[in-house]
Amino acid sequence: MKAQHSLLSIAAAMIAAVLGADARGAEEASTMLSPQAVPEIAQVETEIDRIEAQTIERLAAPPDNQVQQIELLGKLMLYDKQLSVNRNEACAFCHMPEAGFTGPVSELNRTTGSYPGSVRTRFSNRKPQSHAYAPLSPVLHYNPGQGDLVGGNFWDMRATGRRLGNPAAEQAQGPPTNPVEMGLPDIACAVYRASQRPYRALFESVWGQQAFAIAWPGDVEQACARPGPPTAGEPLPIHLGPIDRGRAGTTFDQMAQSIAGYEASAEVTPFTSKFDAILAGKAQFTTQEQAGYDLFRGKARCNGCHRDGGPGEDPLFTDFTASNIGTPANPRLPYYAENRPDALGYVANPAGSAFVDGGVGNFLAKGQLLSQPSAVDHRWLKLAPENQARFQVPTLRNVDKRPDPSFVKAYTHNGYFTSLKAIVHFYNTRDVLPRCQPHDANEGTTCWPAPESTDNMNTSRVGRLGLSDAEEDAIVSFMQTLTDGFMPVNQQ
Repeated sequence: MKAQHSLLSIAAAMIAAVLGADARGAEEASTMLSPQAVPEIAQVETEIDRIEAQTIERLAAPPDNQVQQIELLGKLMLYDKQLSVNRNEACAFCHMPEAGFTGPVSELNRTTGSYPGSVRTRFSNRKPQSHAYAPLSPVLHYNPGQGDLVGGNFWDMRATGRRLGNPAAEQAQGPPTNPVEMGLPDIACAVYRASQRPYRALFESVWGQQAFAIAWPGDVEQACARPGPPTAGEPLPIHLGPIDRGRAGTTFDQMAQSIAGYEASAEVTPFTSKFDAILAGKAQFTTQEQAGYDLFRGKARCNGCHRDGGPGEDPLFTDFTASNIGTPANPRLPYYAENRPDALGYVANPAGSAFVDGGVGNFLAKGQLLSQPSAVDHRWLKLAPENQARFQVPTLRNVDKRPDPSFVKAYTHNGYFTSLKAIVHFYNTRDVLPRCQPHDANEGTTCWPAPESTDNMNTSRVGRLGLSDAEEDAIVSFMQTLTDGFMPVNQQ
């Protein structure tokens, strides 16, 4: 008990030090983090620092190829904590390579599902997606033949890519000013912070000397240290003239394009799994893996959405559409408790425990509460009802990538599932097993909770697949062949 109390005290002290928060803020944060999460978070932060330092060393002799320079810039920014309001959270905190570029803290995946932001008492409403293979998503568009929206990034497709021509670049523009993520009050703060970093000269070499030629106001340091969101009366708290404001916007776009360039590189999107080796004739499935692949393409109907490719189509194991598979609400999300002002007066979730994530439909109808990297196309407003509660079909590539067998990964938009076996069992039995009673010890085995929302629920490919326990295991075994690292990375 003493050890547990000590670790909770460490959590509170750590968060108070990071935030400069009052005792109440630290106490709130300590109740959200289990004792096991604190040392694991510290370990991830140490690894982020190591990768950043190693990458900064490459600036001494940067590549002479502009594409590789852009990739280097993107990596430097992804591992840069200084681009968050409290200078304590890099993008990589939610997207580390050892976990397939998604959430790298096993204990958070097991408990909270979502991750704390730069203001450590604020948690997101969703689990982090992988940014590997994300740049291969098409620009969001409506396909009338399919009757579906296709493309974009984020669970709700809100990084449409229609402005920059690249959903991954627009996705990179969401977290910096998201109050529950990196928390900056103004995109100009991200540009200002980047102008102070060791990669400034390389950035100017690639994108031009005008990138940071901005007359910064005298209070920019103080203004950028105040967590967002900005007040309604002052939506742009960094006071810039119209030319400097335009220049900051262009530089922010170039920062995002650099990040997307790195995410598209062979370091992040390599196609080096066992499945790829099998396609290349360099490996063979085991008997169980082959059985799982046959089920994946047949009886289990997985391939209808998680496509394994076709003529002229990479096997990306997503069709870039959205679906409501009937996932239950995840009561472990701290977001449900973010319904009163925090130590800084911010209310992330006015709906509190009544919050229901509307997914793509909410984005189309009213934008996203926390961040809006792309403008909503109001011509698509009529599509909102049929997209309510739908979430983008994620790629299954690296779905089982983890640093060790005991590491817990979280799945679906809210992180409700914490094992591949559980989510396959859900697809198989959602409409077969009875509803769970409150606090049922057999939840996820012999019963399921009600869906978070039944709007537009997928009943054609999910819910009653008739798979045996051994067949579920075989599908899991096949999905484990999608983990990158089986073959060496081809840097060409």
